[in-house]
Amino acid sequence: MPTPSPNRPPSNGMAWFVKSLIKLAIISALGYMAYIYTGDYQQQLRHYISDRIKYTELIQQSAPQMGSLPNPIEGASLVDTWGAARSEGRTHEGIDIFAKRSTPIHSTTIGVVRKVGLDRLGGNVVSIIGPGGVMHYYAHMQQFADIEVGDWVEAGEIIGYVGDSGNAKGTPPHLHYGIYTRSGAVNPYPLLAK
Repeated sequence: MPTPSPNRPPSNGMAWFVKSLIKLAIISALGYMAYIYTGDYQQQLRHYISDRIKYTELIQQSAPQMGSLPNPIEGASLVDTWGAARSEGRTHEGIDIFAKRSTPIHSTTIGVVRKVGLDRLGGNVVSIIGPGGVMHYYAHMQQFADIEVGDWVEAGEIIGYVGDSGNAKGTPPHLHYGIYTRSGAVNPYPLLAK
């Protein structure tokens, strides 16, 4: 049986025709994308790719180790309040750091802002996904700094201000700081530098 010529379509002409149309569509689409991804589009695409790379690298980094995180409220005393009894039969999944109202709260880590908003118990809260995919939860804020969901933050960056929002209304102003891994809440006290 003779072999088909490389310049001649195979005996199944319809399959060859469909494959040719698909190749043409792909080449056309790539050409169109190259055309539209100039100027602002190209810059947006670069920004999007850069954010995804940064997030992937963040998740691959090691989770915080003992004593590796700075105090979120500069100069405030740290007391281990982890596991203390709370209303509704709960136990405390974090520590409370007391300070004057409106004292700046600093991110303890680099990361991506996951939430800026209201929570039933925490009041005004900010959540940040940090190295290793660990979530850092800051609650009872008086107000937020100028941050939004999706923003990249650096360790030490101001994310909000101490208050008594949520179920802490009427208590002395403080920050509730919690850390959550894929396995659940962990005590932040040993992870903070004293």
